[in-house]
Amino acid sequence: MNDLMTLSQKADALEEQMARELDYIVVKSRLYQLAEGDMGPPTNPAEARKKNPNARVLMGDDPRLPAMPEAPTLMDFFKYRFGPSMHLLQSARHAVKGGLPEKMVLACLLHDISTAGFIRGDHGYWGAQLVEPYVDPEVTWAIRAHQVLRFYPDESVGYEYPQSYITGFGEDYRPDQYIQDDYKRMRDHKWYMSGRMITVHDIYSFDPNVHVELEEFEDVIGRNFKQPEEGLGFDNSPVAHMWRAMIRPAKYL
Repeated sequence: MNDLMTLSQKADALEEQMARELDYIVVKSRLYQLAEGDMGPPTNPAEARKKNPNARVLMGDDPRLPAMPEAPTLMDFFKYRFGPSMHLLQSARHAVKGGLPEKMVLACLLHDISTAGFIRGDHGYWGAQLVEPYVDPEVTWAIRAHQVLRFYPDESVGYEYPQSYITGFGEDYRPDQYIQDDYKRMRDHKWYMSGRMITVHDIYSFDPNVHVELEEFEDVIGRNFKQPEEGLGFDNSPVAHMWRAMIRPAKYL
């Protein structure tokens, strides 16, 4: 690797090196390839095996990732699979200081877990689906709603359209039609203010001097998140496969 390589190229080179050393073949998903702008054919295990006859397609745990417990908890996903989560932790602490009930503190803690561990696009909808079997329905609704409501100011609670969106999306950006339609429905919903509270406590500029430990919310999680005995991903819930995808994101089939 050299300084002229892009970050993506360096990652690919490192991955190829590790695959050779560990005798396994990593096959990237089509979603990954699309996100990286790679429209070429996916990895062909047979061709890859010509370079390394001992290589096998990865079907178990990925040695590059931290090992997960047999019955992983939500705390384990925060520690071993989610990306940087200080934003979520700061938002949850902000909600505590704002006097929100525990289930809404949990909603603030979980509102962006799809972005942290699964997928960015429509992250409110995906995040709500990820936790739906394990939390109060109001929490699920609020997490889904926050993605929509963040695009719409509400002077009654002092929420303004984020300056970061103007910078990132442009002054002329308008939400997709389905977002506009959902906003009309959500605006009159009985839990509207629950979703709105996530946007209020959704901190858009981090304070680098504020560090929050996950353990600060261990009791909140314990009282408000129905942790399956079998572990997330292994409880035969409608979303178990989504949690398994985060445990083994490079699994071939």
